[in-house]
Amino acid sequence: MFPESTLTSAPHKPGVYMMLDSKSAVLYVGKAKDIFKRLSSYLRFSGAEHSKTTIMLRKAHKVETIITNTEKEALILEASLIKKHKPKYNIILRDDKNYPYIKVTVQEEWPRVFMARRKAKDKSRYFGPYSSSSAMWATLRLISSLFPLRNCKGSLLKKRKRPCLNRQIGKCLAPCAGGANRELYLEHVGKVIMLLEGRNQDLIKTLKAQMESAAETLEFERAASIRDQISALSRTLEKQVISASHNKDQDVLGFARKNAAVSVAILFIRNGLINGSRTFFLADPYGEDQAILSQILGQFYDQNSLIPKEILLPFEPADITLHDERLNDSSATRVHLKVPQKGDNLQLITMANANALQVFEEKEKKKSSWDNLSSSMEKTLRLDRKPTRIECLDISNIGGKQAVGSLVCFTEGEADKGNFRHYKIRTVDGPNDYAMMKEVLERRLKRGLEEETLPDLFVVDGGKGQLGMALAVAGELGITEEIDWIGIAKEKEDEGEKLYKPERKNPIILPAHNPIILYLMRIRDESHRYGVTFHRRLRNKATLTSELDQIPGIGKEKKKQLLRHMGSLKRIKEANCEELIKVNGIGGELASEIFNHFHQ
Repeated sequence: MFPESTLTSAPHKPGVYMMLDSKSAVLYVGKAKDIFKRLSSYLRFSGAEHSKTTIMLRKAHKVETIITNTEKEALILEASLIKKHKPKYNIILRDDKNYPYIKVTVQEEWPRVFMARRKAKDKSRYFGPYSSSSAMWATLRLISSLFPLRNCKGSLLKKRKRPCLNRQIGKCLAPCAGGANRELYLEHVGKVIMLLEGRNQDLIKTLKAQMESAAETLEFERAASIRDQISALSRTLEKQVISASHNKDQDVLGFARKNAAVSVAILFIRNGLINGSRTFFLADPYGEDQAILSQILGQFYDQNSLIPKEILLPFEPADITLHDERLNDSSATRVHLKVPQKGDNLQLITMANANALQVFEEKEKKKSSWDNLSSSMEKTLRLDRKPTRIECLDISNIGGKQAVGSLVCFTEGEADKGNFRHYKIRTVDGPNDYAMMKEVLERRLKRGLEEETLPDLFVVDGGKGQLGMALAVAGELGITEEIDWIGIAKEKEDEGEKLYKPERKNPIILPAHNPIILYLMRIRDESHRYGVTFHRRLRNKATLTSELDQIPGIGKEKKKQLLRHMGSLKRIKEANCEELIKVNGIGGELASEIFNHFHQ
């Protein structure tokens, strides 16, 4: 429990408080209208011995406070600090997915349409998020087939003497070659926006009028092209399901509780059509349901969110007035928070609640499947413990350069990406995979001993040699009974995967379709993918650094400006002096220096 002396400096003002443990790690972030009263209530708390509040207060050694002018500012700051520190006792919305948007760069002279992972404040139009990436790519393919817009990279259009292949196959109006009609191009952009806004019926009416007009003026090829567009759009409309009898933009939140766990489902409705959904599972959240829903609103609708005009809630959350003010400050249009009591909106809440309940069913199916697989692994591989936490290590390098170790972690059958780690090799020069593996294993196992986070099963990518080296490292650290070890190696193409165990002469060979070998291969392949991706990033960074840093007068800021403006190193190499001068901070003399460096 934090000391009572904390109250002497606690003000009777709104703000945020952070509870810290003995190592100054943030345990909990909360907001209060009166910080003094809130902290006083914690000192008077007398709940059950095993309640979450009691346990949290037992671990709290000190409290830090931040005063704000208003309670609304405290609400915003609370969400920001939770996102930054990820405290153990706060709700953290995780679904292990980064949902994409479709971006239309309406601010550019010749706008583009493409997928974007994040929403930026760049005056572009964003549509989504799309919970189904296949649906998003299908929409982009439809747009590409119907509207001849450019898909070349870069906000600035690079002039060409001859257009690319897309112009020849009718997929682009080729503004790069200077022959495109900008009015017609922007007309296509407007139709794309109508399609993405869900106004397909309006778009079809517009296209039919244009088709009839083209036919009357004997432009039969154009009329036939528009007819094909109408046909493609009509097929798309048949697949869409109307969710409501209106054309509003809504988010519908569903909430379900089962014992200590909570699940949340959010349905996205755009122009009366279900656009997608997201679900979150909270194993053991701290606080009452109203407080939990309040934290979910604070985290989900941050500054980068697309906020609809209506948000339907299953019940009234704590601080609903503050959330209403905050959301309306962030949105360009009026946002309404509603708790429906009857009618169509209540049916939508019922649907969202059903989706939230479905999360529990899926979790139970996964748990049952994992229990069967883990029991089978324990028996078949003769493990000393249930393999709840499995880790695997991979070393990536080319000739010993940009060498990295990549460690992946799987918990109860699922990738635990919060415990994925990259290790830059510090002590080994040259291509020596055994020495690199030894270094990374020592670092991982030492930390595991300190933090008590050793895995139940460690999978070594390799045969007897790699497994023997790993066991030697564990022996030096005194880890002999705490971990099960398995080596996995592909000896010959016709023999498939072989599993090696300590103190066993012959490998374990399982059928290719066996779930155990498939699961271990999945873990091994994930560690390889994770390592290769990071290694490639380091290699590209090193290449990029060496190329630009060789040019006199190019420092960190100018390099950043060049890459931001031109988009890539390749574009910088291809640029002429006139194009380079347009970059902020690049004058005529420096532009000539850059051009000469790449064109000597």
